Amino acid sequence: MRIVIAAVGRLKQGPERELAERYCKRALDAGRRAGLSAVDIVEIKESRAGDATRRMVEESIAIANIIPDGAVIVVLDERGESMGSAGFAARLQEWRGQRKPAVVFVIGAADGLAPSLREKASLAIAFGAATWPHQLIRIMLMEQIYRAVTILTGHPYHRA
Repeated sequence: MRIVIAAVGRLKQGPERELAERYCKRALDAGRRAGLSAVDIVEIKESRAGDATRRMVEESIAIANIIPDGAVIVVLDERGESMGSAGFAARLQEWRGQRKPAVVFVIGAADGLAPSLREKASLAIAFGAATWPHQLIRIMLMEQIYRAVTILTGHPYHRA
């Protein structure tokens, strides 16, 4: 199973990018034993449209264009479900067991995602009630993916 993080916006060179890349590498290295074939980050260019609705639509179309056929779509949304690390790992294991080719995690820009893309999602998750910058959300998501893989492989990183 392949994991794709589709994120609107770019992480500039610096500590945030380095940390996201470190968790990405760790997740892939540890995840091979759990059936993980790739962890890819696809950065979607932010729309320059004048109004928020148009920006959301343009960015959501760009995201939809990179989603593989048969993939599970998970959106990160402040109104989404809060879930613990073990529950997150269980979802990944469930999708792997269903032989899903990919899980695509979608991180929108400040305006959010078009309703048409949110409706296609199998799951919406939130990292708490606070509003987080998309750079931190990407790092937090990468860490949770790594943590989930360690849970599934019995690695001691996660201590519950």
